[in-house]
Amino acid sequence: MATGPTHAMSGLAAWAAVTAAAGAHTIGQLTPKTWVVGAILATGAALLPDIDHPKSTVARTFGGMSRGVSAALSGFSGFLYRLTRTQHDSDRSGTHRGFTHTIVFAILAGLITTAIVQSSNGTALGVLMFVFAGLTVRGLMNNWSPQSDALLIAAVSLTLTIVCWAWSGNQPHDAAAFGVAVMIGCVAHFIGDAITEQGCPMLWPIPLGSRTWYPVAPPKALRMKTGGKVELAIIGPGLTIAATILSAVVLYRVGAVPWLAELGLPPKVMAWITPS
Repeated sequence: MATGPTHAMSGLAAWAAVTAAAGAHTIGQLTPKTWVVGAILATGAALLPDIDHPKSTVARTFGGMSRGVSAALSGFSGFLYRLTRTQHDSDRSGTHRGFTHTIVFAILAGLITTAIVQSSNGTALGVLMFVFAGLTVRGLMNNWSPQSDALLIAAVSLTLTIVCWAWSGNQPHDAAAFGVAVMIGCVAHFIGDAITEQGCPMLWPIPLGSRTWYPVAPPKALRMKTGGKVELAIIGPGLTIAATILSAVVLYRVGAVPWLAELGLPPKVMAWITPS
């Protein structure tokens, strides 16, 4: 599942699913602003692990700046792979699907996000929203004038950030929730890559089968081709539908879309939507 739109939808669907299943007490602690910002972070973070590939969707989001970051992380990932691989690991460069495709990276990304928000004022959160909104836009529109649209992506990202900030007003936010959102988005990416033909070494550095970079994956019969018919016709649309439904449910629970109760949905559906 390496195409941008599918990765992006997986991050949003995962964030919506986790918050929908978290229970009434936890949901009650989320403000509409926290949930929406978390959704942007999770959706963008579902593209983030591919920053280790200079030709990836995320690496070209902000032009030369993001390509420079990509080159640096690609080099570090390759160095770390060569340093920690065993004789049973694949003889490859390790620059892609390396460090940034591990749970360790997801945890670090989440902790750094939380620390940035906690240790600074609202400006830092605005910058984070801008960056992750850019990843979101690029992920959803990965074929949108790919050679010359860095400024356009930046403009759309800035617009989304301003609109979200103006809509949410001065509602309090939860730095820890934002860190969790980034972790969720990254893990959604790992799972998406794990069900492709190559697998994903997400459990590094835990040794599995005498390999520190063991490519976690289901049996070959259950894997799919990146960008193939299964992804484009089933996985992608399914994630989009799931993300839309679950997002509506959580936004209703946090009081952002009260009109949902006026749609005349069956009582059993409303009982599920409304936490007890």
